[in-house]
Amino acid sequence: MNAHVTPSSCRPSTRGRARHAALLALLACLALIVAACSSNSSTQPSALSQSAASTAPPSLTLYTSVTQNTVDSVVAGFKSVHPGASVTVFRATTGAINARLAADERTGGVRADVIWGTDPLSMQAYAAQGLLRDKPIASPTGIPTQYETNALYPTRLLYVVIVARKGLTPLPVSWSDLTNPAYRGKVAIPDPAAAGSALAALGYFATAPGYGMSYFQQLKSNGAVQVATVPEVVTDVAQGRYELGITLDSEVRTAAAAGSPVQIVWPTPGPIALYSPIAVTTATKRVAAADAFLDYVLSSDAQKRIAATGWQPVLPGIAGPPIPAGVVPVSADWPSLFGQQKALLQQYQALFGS
Repeated sequence: MNAHVTPSSCRPSTRGRARHAALLALLACLALIVAACSSNSSTQPSALSQSAASTAPPSLTLYTSVTQNTVDSVVAGFKSVHPGASVTVFRATTGAINARLAADERTGGVRADVIWGTDPLSMQAYAAQGLLRDKPIASPTGIPTQYETNALYPTRLLYVVIVARKGLTPLPVSWSDLTNPAYRGKVAIPDPAAAGSALAALGYFATAPGYGMSYFQQLKSNGAVQVATVPEVVTDVAQGRYELGITLDSEVRTAAAAGSPVQIVWPTPGPIALYSPIAVTTATKRVAAADAFLDYVLSSDAQKRIAATGWQPVLPGIAGPPIPAGVVPVSADWPSLFGQQKALLQQYQALFGS
């Protein structure tokens, strides 16, 4: 019986076996790499999807107490610069926005990405609560630095003035004249708990020499009546319920242009100037969209829209509604009033009720 002998040419050599083992190891490594890539692709966005996300139209939610015509114009301008952009707007009085923010915080957190307010005192109160981001964008050249804080950017200037019914004689000349017995029971004032501009006026009078909280005591003693909002003051004067009121110049100008029998009185020592701040919230998850909106509101295009809807823009070189020659606005030291908002309201409400 012959033994079976394998020819040497059919047996794998030592070198062949090594190559075979190396090939198997390489295939195993490739399989691991493919599996890892497949796993990553399911959880990590591709470069293409990341690029698409970064160029998607901005979408944001805006809480604001700014007048409807101004908001509509500015949002339309933003959408023209950012085609496809979406801006969900909650517009209400300052008091209603305060309530909305408080409700948000009780039910999961602030929903707004941007808050555009009427006055610095209300907006600074949000910052003190940690609701606003510090320095989300670089300030545009020309923005008045005296109105900036870490979180707030000025967007427009507002003037608190006296509204008078047409034909009233004599007209008041100064703020103090509103306490004159000749106007007993004929003066309407807005609620500073509801209207941001009224809160700013309260801050000014409370700290201005010759006025103080006693000014509101004198108004009360002279029969002044609190109504809810700044537009309501103008409406009540136009309809003859009152002869005079404290309101904003733009509200009177708009009503007069529509045929209401009202006029602006620019009282001495001057109309009260306040600034309308805007800010990004700390709660936003849409940072790029919120920042883009701030950039736009502070752009020349948006500032022209703000001027065209009745307000003084903050960018130099853009004209707002004219102010009579010789009229010099007055203003409070706003930073010195930060933190005093609640105390001011309590003192006021002790006189006029909540």
